[in-house]
Amino acid sequence: MPSSTDRRFCCKSCGSELRDVFLDLGEQPLANAFLVHADEDERRYPLTVRVCEECFLVQADHDIPADAIFTSDYVYFSSTSKSWVEHARRYAEVMIDRFGLTPGSRVVEVASNDGYLLQHFKAAGIPVLGVEPTANTAAVARERDIPTESAFFSAEVAADLRKRYGPADLMAANNVLAHVPDIVGFVRGFAELLAPDGVATFEFPHLMEMIESGKFDTVYHEHYSYLSLVAAESVFRRCGLRVFDLETLPTQGGSLRLYVCQDGSSWKETPAVEAFRARERALGMHEMAGYRGFEPRVQKIRDAFLGFLADAKSEGRTIAAYGAAAKGNTFLNFCGITASDIVAVADASSAKQGKFLPGSRIPVVTPTELAGLGPDYVLILPWNLASEIEAQLAYLAADGTRFVTAIPRLDIH
Repeated sequence: MPSSTDRRFCCKSCGSELRDVFLDLGEQPLANAFLVHADEDERRYPLTVRVCEECFLVQADHDIPADAIFTSDYVYFSSTSKSWVEHARRYAEVMIDRFGLTPGSRVVEVASNDGYLLQHFKAAGIPVLGVEPTANTAAVARERDIPTESAFFSAEVAADLRKRYGPADLMAANNVLAHVPDIVGFVRGFAELLAPDGVATFEFPHLMEMIESGKFDTVYHEHYSYLSLVAAESVFRRCGLRVFDLETLPTQGGSLRLYVCQDGSSWKETPAVEAFRARERALGMHEMAGYRGFEPRVQKIRDAFLGFLADAKSEGRTIAAYGAAAKGNTFLNFCGITASDIVAVADASSAKQGKFLPGSRIPVVTPTELAGLGPDYVLILPWNLASEIEAQLAYLAADGTRFVTAIPRLDIH
């Protein structure tokens, strides 16, 4: 495969040629392509991110098709995280109240995974429909009696769903907008399926948080885009949609929830939207200067962790990890970590247990097996869930194990 410097890509939103590199993390395997055997071959792809100087969409410059990443045996199940399921429950509660949803309404979630969110609307008696491309997670949703269509969402799919189910009063898209290679075609599906005064909510990690704190591990091949308000609004305008309200959320290290409607809808824009536009302008997100200088900060984060690792190994300390998350694989591979550095990573998902992390080839074990290792340190890879994980592993701390997070800064306690 040619290097990223030999290839020419155009912006996924406006079509402009991409010239400016935002971050280059070298060649890495797909972050969720877990290995069955430690010695099996695996393919690596350039992991380079560029920024469009016209619409400021930050995006991967690879052309890996979505169906090569989101396979039939996808390993991420949303219900694994109790805090994320609780986030979904609160979302349902707020949406039902704010928009007066009733048994006569319809809620559609795009990238509905295992039904973690729609189950809360269903429990309230509101008709639901999930759209999920990964076969194994969709099957789990159906086992929970959540109607689920197996498809990659698009305008064509949306037109078919509208014909068969009718328009949607509420559409949810949590942490999926970044995962689609054709972002404009994907968003057009929402314009197609929404009722005239329907509402779509989009949640995604805010790019500003990555830039300000160095949370670079959200960069992996599954993420085709890294979003700001200015870039997202550019996409929505192309599709006949507009943002009328927004909220900031603590999830994923700092996210935005955008409330979006048809351009001709009766929903009035709240002051929060213009206030956030002004905030992004003040931070330089409407000019190229705001996107430069990120890579050296990322390298400092890597160097700090490698310094800790070298010291711990020289003292004969045992280091394990918790959370076989995609973001953790980005971090480990960028740092060049292997099973000689970290003996094992524990994860609560049975879909990952008994396998090996892509690239680093660290074995994935159960939390019970982690306890048997008695590590001196546990590196928490999904740092956004650190409090939840530390509470689960309190028994290790009682025996002297210390917890480590490396992002956004090295923290040992």
